[in-house]
Amino acid sequence: MLNWAKQFSIFCLLDNHQYQIEPHTMECLLAVGCKRAISAQDEKTLNDLQDFLDTKPSWLLGHLNYDLKNEIESLSSLHPDYIQFPDFFFFEPELLIHLKNDGLTIDGDNPRQVYDDIIETKAIRSSVNENIPEIKSRLAKSEYIVLIEKLRQHILRGDCYEINFCQEFFAENVLIDPLSVYERLSKISPNPFSGLYKLNDKYLLCASPERFIKRQGENILSQPIKGTAKRVTDNTARDEQSRSNLYQSQKDRSENVMVVDLVRNDLSKVCKEGTVHVDELYGIYSFPQVYQMISTISGKLKDDISFIEILKATFPMGSMTGAPKRSVLQLIERYEKTKRGIFSGALGYITPAGDFDFNVVIRSIMYNNADKYLSYQTGSGITFYSDPENEWEECLLKAEAINKALLEENGS
Repeated sequence: MLNWAKQFSIFCLLDNHQYQIEPHTMECLLAVGCKRAISAQDEKTLNDLQDFLDTKPSWLLGHLNYDLKNEIESLSSLHPDYIQFPDFFFFEPELLIHLKNDGLTIDGDNPRQVYDDIIETKAIRSSVNENIPEIKSRLAKSEYIVLIEKLRQHILRGDCYEINFCQEFFAENVLIDPLSVYERLSKISPNPFSGLYKLNDKYLLCASPERFIKRQGENILSQPIKGTAKRVTDNTARDEQSRSNLYQSQKDRSENVMVVDLVRNDLSKVCKEGTVHVDELYGIYSFPQVYQMISTISGKLKDDISFIEILKATFPMGSMTGAPKRSVLQLIERYEKTKRGIFSGALGYITPAGDFDFNVVIRSIMYNNADKYLSYQTGSGITFYSDPENEWEECLLKAEAINKALLEENGS
């Protein structure tokens, strides 16, 4: 299916790899081609996006960049952006393919012909002579540790309580076949909010374990992740101990409960009074490389709340910012070295009924094919009790699957 889809200049695959994280809806969704679209690169604002949604209810797929914060919070960013996804982009596809355990649905013209074309497509590897030069970091370890200490001092002074600090790893003059790398990444690290997204010469190869926000009718929920522990898959006793240590970790619990409080506050802006509650606190979930601490917060929306009103109340997501949100957004801009762009933004879909589901773009490779620039970012939640060495190691842990996928592609 993906080998057939790569002929299109725009496509979006969303795949949950058969995880059954509740509430469970879509298994695998592929949208290809473009009937109509809206992009922030056309100097459109979020209000224009709402008008686009209201004009013609339809299936829409696309993304939200982290840097939409500048419009939502009246901030600015002067850091460079080497990948250059627009701040938002949504498209109505020519064809929508929904793959489920019990069947396949193709919405669009000539579905039988489309099905036959997909079946007849050969899984031919790209003829590109893949090349990935040395992957570099924007921060040396020593510089990273100094910055974490500065953030701890901001926390001590009361500027914030917790902050998600990220760093970029990158390579230049890169040639890859994005489909091959995504297949490898999915094999190494299948995750419930994965995706392969092509927007002309820009690619997102996403292996995210995290849901940002989901609407179904009047119900809305968010499932932030705060807390990570390494899996020890070759030793059951040590693996279980790692899981237990994460659940008992006071540092991770403090991070998690802070983001839960932030999400509760965000949702209360758009939900009916008294309906926002925590469905699960400190849930420990298993993934191929790591255990994650996930909490679930839900509520019932006020009447006639729009998509943009929800977005302005909740974005950027608390798990990728910190608390209080506006203060940490300013500190992130001060201490990080590049724009996050689509990283720690969101990828997902909106249905004709106005329901939607978006992930958090983490554990992802960004690739600009025109400029031959490849990037991925990792981060961690910093509190006053954070150990800079441990935070550095957590960033590397989160990059393990990506590095394996890229090394395999590079023949290493």
